Amino acid sequence: MSAARPADDTARVTARTGGEEVVETAHAPGRDLLRAIVEASGEGVVLCGADDVVVMLNAAAARLAPEVVPGRPVTSGGAGALFDRDLPEGESRESEHGPFRLRVRREAFGVRHRAWYLRDVTTESARTDALLAERRRTEFLVEAGARLSASLNTRRCARAAVELAAAFLADAAMVVLPPAGRRQAGWLRATAGRRTLEEGSIGADATARVPGLTEALAGFPPVPSRWLDPGQVPAWLLPDGFGPAGHLLVTPLPGNGVPAGALVLARGQDGASFDEEAETLVRVFAARAGTALSAATLYQEQSATNAILTSGLLPPELPDVAGVRLAGSLRAAQQAGLIGGDFYDVYLPDADAGADPGAEAGGPLVVLGDVCGKGARAAVLAGQVRQSLRTLLLVDDRPERLMPLLNRSLLASPSPNSYVTLALGALRPGRDGHVRVDLIVAGHPPPLILRRDGTVHETSARGSLLGALRNTVLTPAAVDLAPGEVCLFYSDGITEAFGGPSGREMYGGQRLKNALATCAGMPVSAVVERLEQISTDWLAGTTQDDRALLAVQAEPAR
Repeated sequence: MSAARPADDTARVTARTGGEEVVETAHAPGRDLLRAIVEASGEGVVLCGADDVVVMLNAAAARLAPEVVPGRPVTSGGAGALFDRDLPEGESRESEHGPFRLRVRREAFGVRHRAWYLRDVTTESARTDALLAERRRTEFLVEAGARLSASLNTRRCARAAVELAAAFLADAAMVVLPPAGRRQAGWLRATAGRRTLEEGSIGADATARVPGLTEALAGFPPVPSRWLDPGQVPAWLLPDGFGPAGHLLVTPLPGNGVPAGALVLARGQDGASFDEEAETLVRVFAARAGTALSAATLYQEQSATNAILTSGLLPPELPDVAGVRLAGSLRAAQQAGLIGGDFYDVYLPDADAGADPGAEAGGPLVVLGDVCGKGARAAVLAGQVRQSLRTLLLVDDRPERLMPLLNRSLLASPSPNSYVTLALGALRPGRDGHVRVDLIVAGHPPPLILRRDGTVHETSARGSLLGALRNTVLTPAAVDLAPGEVCLFYSDGITEAFGGPSGREMYGGQRLKNALATCAGMPVSAVVERLEQISTDWLAGTTQDDRALLAVQAEPAR
């Protein structure tokens, strides 16, 4: 005889799971419908009673959480971490479970049941993690590009490189710069969590003991990245207190045809190894760091060369002359170069110079000139004129003879447009503090004389442009400076400066005379500073020509 049906129309279902019988009890008419609903769900569903015992689960839940079986508590079999009873209803969280990453949600199911919904987000999460990782790498490379290109100083570039690498790529990072000539290789190191940097230098024998470092410093042809055995690492390669290194990587820093150095990265024993993806990122970063270091090195070399070349073109330091005080100012039109076509110089007498061996050596010679053009080309020609004058003074120190000789030299120059204007003064201190100035002017604005009473007058010296005509026409002049009086040499960049309230008005010679008149009684350095400031204020930032001032003052009476 078959078993009688229960009075409450409840079906008794027996299932065998893992060799053990599990009993499920449900209303027969509703059970099949319930199972159909659970199985039709796109998510894994675990249906539990009020006591958290599993009543039913669909195939998706059985695949995602195979340890969950009907008739047992949902948290048994190692699934406790997945089914958190403190999770509020309606909320979800993600959890790693075996090979899956699951999104778990708890919902009320009727009056007496509770349902756990499991959704496999492994692929979705991996894709999201990959996108986030790529975003972090991109942000890192953007920051690296900005910081590495922010300076053309080699040490600052190396510092930026190690700080970036220690913050994102490794626990410690070191940049080793290639040795220059016979000098040792310099290095700079940063460590994650430490604010101070370490730096030092090593010889060729020390770099040879690090496998791959010598090849990386050679840099050409390109050397692939190389992992190091931590046991082969010398002590100087790691920072103090770092502990044993778990992973080391040496990467060359490729420069612009020349090696820029090497990057050494270290990760601790607890850190992840350098996988292929990490090494690719390191190489991209190393390429940018190498380019920045190479550009900084090239810039510093060119700057050093430029400084040496321009040092001979800059205005000289004015010497001390007995009975005379000197002050000068030069402002080039191209301020970035600090050099231009205006120049001034002071030549002290040489007792052995002079065409006539029996003649007495002349006094100091002051010169202010202006060559054709602006910028570096004009500065080169100005330097040639200064050196030509210095050489010609060994032949003849008389001003009236220097100008024709210099004119012949310029006419013979292979450079086109070798036109020069000059104002030259021979200083001859006299009695009672007076100074005689013998003036020769060649195509240049004649000097101005500031008397002690504040009157200003223009000298009568005149002359033709040098480098244009075979024969020079010169009208010399001589002035006597009483103590405290000033003879001002200036270039046309002062008087022909356009500016003022409208920005289109020329400064002119009369304004210069008026400004000079206000300088009576001032020290010569103050005279030059005041005139330069007035000229600068007149320009008010507009385009300018080269401007030069040279003031000669008879030493004021005490």
